[in-house]
Amino acid sequence: MQVTVADSAGFCFGVTRAVDMCRQVLQTYGQCRTLGPIIHNAHVVRTLEQEGAVPVMAAEELKPGDVVLIRSHGVPLQELKELEGIGCTVVDATCPFVRRIHQIVNEESGKGNPIIIVGERDHPEVLGISSRCAVFRVVSTPEELEKVMEEPEFCSSESPVMVSQTTGDARNYKKCSEIMKKLCTNARIFDTICLTTSMCQKEAADLSSRSDAMVVIGGRGSANTQRLAEICERYCSRVVRVECAEELDLSLFSSGDRIGVTAGASTPSWIIKEVNQKMSEETRDMIPEEAAEAVVEETPVTEEPVAAEEPVAVEEPAADAASAAEEPAAGPADETESFEEMVEKSIKTLRNGEKVTGIVAAITNTEVSVDLGCKHAGYIPVSELSADPNAKPEELVKVGDEIEAYVMRVNDMEGTVMLSKKRLDMAKNWDMVEQFRADRETVEGIVTEENKGGVVVSVKGLRVFVPASQTGIPKDQPMTELLKQKVKLRITEVNQARRRIVGSIRAVAYEERKAKAEAIWNEIEVGKKYTGTVKSMTSYGAFVDIGGIDGMVHVSEISWSRIKQPSDVLSIGDEIEVYVIAFDKEKRKISLGYKTEADNPWNKFTSTIAVGDAVKVKIVKLMPFGAFAEIIPGVDGLIHISQIADHRIATPGEVLSEGQEVMVKVTEINEEKHKVSLSIRALLNGPIPYGYEMEPDEPDEAEQAPAEETAEPTEE
Repeated sequence: MQVTVADSAGFCFGVTRAVDMCRQVLQTYGQCRTLGPIIHNAHVVRTLEQEGAVPVMAAEELKPGDVVLIRSHGVPLQELKELEGIGCTVVDATCPFVRRIHQIVNEESGKGNPIIIVGERDHPEVLGISSRCAVFRVVSTPEELEKVMEEPEFCSSESPVMVSQTTGDARNYKKCSEIMKKLCTNARIFDTICLTTSMCQKEAADLSSRSDAMVVIGGRGSANTQRLAEICERYCSRVVRVECAEELDLSLFSSGDRIGVTAGASTPSWIIKEVNQKMSEETRDMIPEEAAEAVVEETPVTEEPVAAEEPVAVEEPAADAASAAEEPAAGPADETESFEEMVEKSIKTLRNGEKVTGIVAAITNTEVSVDLGCKHAGYIPVSELSADPNAKPEELVKVGDEIEAYVMRVNDMEGTVMLSKKRLDMAKNWDMVEQFRADRETVEGIVTEENKGGVVVSVKGLRVFVPASQTGIPKDQPMTELLKQKVKLRITEVNQARRRIVGSIRAVAYEERKAKAEAIWNEIEVGKKYTGTVKSMTSYGAFVDIGGIDGMVHVSEISWSRIKQPSDVLSIGDEIEVYVIAFDKEKRKISLGYKTEADNPWNKFTSTIAVGDAVKVKIVKLMPFGAFAEIIPGVDGLIHISQIADHRIATPGEVLSEGQEVMVKVTEINEEKHKVSLSIRALLNGPIPYGYEMEPDEPDEAEQAPAEETAEPTEE
């Protein structure tokens, strides 16, 4: 057997840097947390965990003061903000090649250019890149790229931008680049595939083309390793994937085979050496093929005890021959098949992305243990149990429940498998969301993030994009107020091929408002009271939303006191009690009142002050025929010019000034017209000058004064 190991197999620069940084952090702090596995290799992660680097799956598992290492793939911006909010010490081990992509999309998004990411939608690296884009799409094939370029945001853009996942397939990205250049001459295409990755893929293609079999070493969750395996399968019919030497089955190879060995970027050199050493040492002791066949033939066949003890088989051969062909053989055969199924199930190898069914064995605050009936112990982290971050595990499942989930990560060394019920529910929910769209059904979701184009709402675990124009938030107001809020929305577009769902909050709000408006118009009547919200104001009044309809409160109906404008009393957003003064169903107009009789200052005045009382008043306005004085807020009285002084004066201004406080006597109260006559002279001592009495025509002059002047003494 000839074994050839690719020169570029194993750790790349970014992975080596991340592992080295992790060990430096451990030397400095003694321990740390990694947000997700630092690299996609269970053996390395386990080794680092034993040294003190414990991986966590979500920021919620952290506490203030924790030292957190960002893995080589990088993390979404939202997770970085969560770490800052918690108060963690963050050490960023993001691969420099990945960080370069972050810088590219940040800069291009800032220019308003849409971004196309060629890679795997759910890969941690792609999630981190997309979180830094305003408008983006993730594609994996040239066909998907062509469909995306038909969308308005991309076909109308002058300079769409395309980047690739660093571990992407170089040949696939080249095809995408050629299509992109044909579809848009001004497209900006960045070569972001890692140089080490490109070299490793090229060597894998060359080595597999001249080998009888290929061994690809790397973590099952590693996209880089998966890509190498796919490339090898193009040129070699036998490709074996292993994570370590223990998984390698040498019976798959013959003594004369030419075997090539390559490894993903997350595979350390010691694992590659172990695999190479096992193949080099153990193949010398391999049993010849003929001997192996003999061993197989000599393997004892399981005998059925019932058949051995059955005497009827000897006494009645003819009858037993018939029955053995029909019924008796069926019993043992079924038992043997059942046993084989049990054995197969117990040694079954689980793979990432596989759907499994198990029984809930235990529930804790951090995870749900699942009995899968095989050698692996399954567990579902709380973060992967439900799309609702506030849901409690004990409220979702019970011990003994049957549960379905996706396999997320298999750890054969520890015999554990991480599962996700949330991901499986998301897959099922695509059909449900499509039905919501068809039925125009209103759904609820939580607003999880905001970007330049709108907000993202989590509905049944799926990301629903709501454009800014459909959020119901005015253009001049930030959409931040929607974050973490539960909202109602209508699904307007579902494209499962592009993993795109679009919704509208505004459509639901409009229909709800319309329904409330119709209910109000059906029940409205003069005098009916409503609780409303002040929406806007003008110089002549305030518009109040009473639940689907805006009514107007005229400035004269806002306060009993004299005000210049509605904002003297009200503010936009205030919740106030109003009542209907008048309405017109045909013109859809409603006049509302805000001031009430209980607050009527005239009632307060007449209940406390009577004719003949002496009171202190404040001069508020001077007129040629007298002065208006405020008795209490909202009630003014007139001091006629003849009642200002004990001698003749030409104008009230000779004695009085606005704002001055004086003592007066109440000489008359007109209940019908809400008018009050006051007198300063009545409180003065001394004779009344001759000829100073009011002439018969003087009261008429006051009554014939302009409307705005005669209106002053009233309660308005």
